[in-house]
Amino acid sequence: MPWWSWRPGPADGGEPGSRSRVTVEEAVRVSPPAPRQPGDNYAGVDRPPAVDASATVAPVTLSRICAALDGLDVRYLADGDGNLLAMWERHAVLVALEGPDDEILVLRVRPHATVPPDWEDRAYRVVNEWNHTRRFCKAYIGDPSERGQLPIYAELQVPFAAGVHDALLVEMLDCGAAVATSFVDWLHDEGALL
Repeated sequence: MPWWSWRPGPADGGEPGSRSRVTVEEAVRVSPPAPRQPGDNYAGVDRPPAVDASATVAPVTLSRICAALDGLDVRYLADGDGNLLAMWERHAVLVALEGPDDEILVLRVRPHATVPPDWEDRAYRVVNEWNHTRRFCKAYIGDPSERGQLPIYAELQVPFAAGVHDALLVEMLDCGAAVATSFVDWLHDEGALL
């Protein structure tokens, strides 16, 4: 079950004083927000306060990721090897730390549905369209499963060797999870692949 939703801001046709934001209480986001247009002015928009310059920058750790996911009300399972798995109706998101010093935050999305091998060409075209027109998660076709089906993936990788403060970590996890759902919904709807 999705844990975020959105309220349209000025770029999305909402009220001028409103702001697109992710919340738990409102409708489910079904598409990425509209891109900003030249001349859009957000100076008077009610924004959260800027992060305090004295905010502590610390290495990204599994415990900090868990705290951020808890704060976002994301339910997850831990596998004991430093990987977390959050599951939704249509997809799962693996959250892990990779790299030589576990400094790279990885969010890897996998829809539950797969693609039959005879749709391989179509799958590549659809995934390439996503990569060409969207930000953040980049998609790819996985290796065939034991049944010969093709899994679809999207992932976001962010290096945090210099550390990160809590607000940015929460924002990255929130963004990755929101884009993951947009990606899977797009594959089912506009992409017509799943």
